[in-house]
Order: sequence, then C-alpha cells, then structure tokens
Amino acid sequence: MTPFLACLTLVPFRDRFANTSAALILVLIVVAVATAGDRLAGVLAACSAGLWFDFFLTQPFQTFAITSNNDVQTLLLLLAVGVAVTEITHWGRRQQARASQRTGYLEGIDVVATAVAAGTSSPSALIDTVCQQMAGLLNLTRCRFDYGTGLGYPRLETDGRLSRDHQEWDVDTMGLPTDVDTELIVESGGRFMGRFLLTVGPSSRPARVERLVAIALAAQVGAVLRAYKDTHPLH
Repeated sequence: MTPFLACLTLVPFRDRFANTSAALILVLIVVAVATAGDRLAGVLAACSAGLWFDFFLTQPFQTFAITSNNDVQTLLLLLAVGVAVTEITHWGRRQQARASQRTGYLEGIDVVATAVAAGTSSPSALIDTVCQQMAGLLNLTRCRFDYGTGLGYPRLETDGRLSRDHQEWDVDTMGLPTDVDTELIVESGGRFMGRFLLTVGPSSRPARVERLVAIALAAQVGAVLRAYKDTHPLH
C-alpha cells in the first residue's frame, strides 16, 4: 500500500524530475518497510514499488508496458535493490538474534560459574540451578539429577552428539528422544559423579551449541561434586 500511495503522490510531478529520482524515493520506502516489518513485507514492498513505478511513472502511463530502455533498467534496478535491501535487513536481524542468543548462553554459564566460585551454594542448590538453566536451554519438561547408573538411556556425549542403542541419533532432524529420558553423564577427573536425566517435549530440537552449553553446565556440577566428596569422604 505504501509504494502505491507514494507513486500516486508523485504522478502530478512526474514530468518535472527523472524517473531515477522517483526510484530512489521508492527504495527509501522499501528500506523503511523492510526495517520495520519482516522479510515477506520487504519483498512485497519491493515488488509493489516496481509494479506501481511501471504503472504510474513510466511511459505509456497507466499501463504496465515500458517503451524506454532506461525505464526498463531503472525498474530492474529498483526491484534488485529493494530485494537486496530486504535480504540484508533479514540477515542483520538473524545475526542480532544469534548474538543475543549467545549472550544468553554466556549469562547462563556465568550464573553457574559465579555460584561455584562463591562456594556458598550446596551441591543440591547448584544442581537445581543447572536444571533450571538446562530446562530453558533444551526445552525440557523435566530435569533431575541421579547419582546412580542405569542402562538403556540415550546419552548426550561430551562433543554434543547423542547416541542411542550404540548408534548416533540425529538431534537436528529428529530432536531429542521423547519416549525415554536422555542422560547427560557428569564426571570430574575421570570419576563418575552422577547424571542428569532430561525429559523433553515433542518440539525439542536444540542446536549443537545449545547442547554444548548444557554439557559445560554439567561439567561445573561435576567439579563441585568432586570437591564436596573430597572434603566429605563419608558422603
């Protein structure tokens, strides 16, 4: 709608300036729409700008025919620039979202690292904190810590891969298993400290970086549990 109104407004003045000037005005409008809206809105604005530029501002007027090669070039450049600006804006938003996501990961690790460094949290309190972080990170419906061992659970490995029944499970495609808990082993210095058992919903497809953050959080718990067991040998 905005490109249409802009072209309609320019109709009384179309004999007073070059079409390239009108095209630049429309590019600014497309930039504004792409910045304020989503990717689809930007592409539609670019196509609409090209359409109404042709209809109102190129000869013969009020038709979609173009007789001037210069006008054809201007129209094609208008479309190309409009779509390119939309794609660049969309790419910038993706990068901003990823940066914000990475900041969130670091803040989660920092919360746990600060608690570990302060030494004021008990192992159980730290485990609760890590479970909360993992629940949001991996889209869990439940997270619990188990000091024992068991067989038959899919396992989240230290490199972010997930193995089930001695085969690699494609988390990116299938998500984390929903029919059984996933275990995340907690070790420190080669010693088994326990494991997190992760229960997920039907739409949990954490990226590899998210799985690695969860593994890093579990490692913090392992270090605290090892220190606690070394200073409390009866436990």
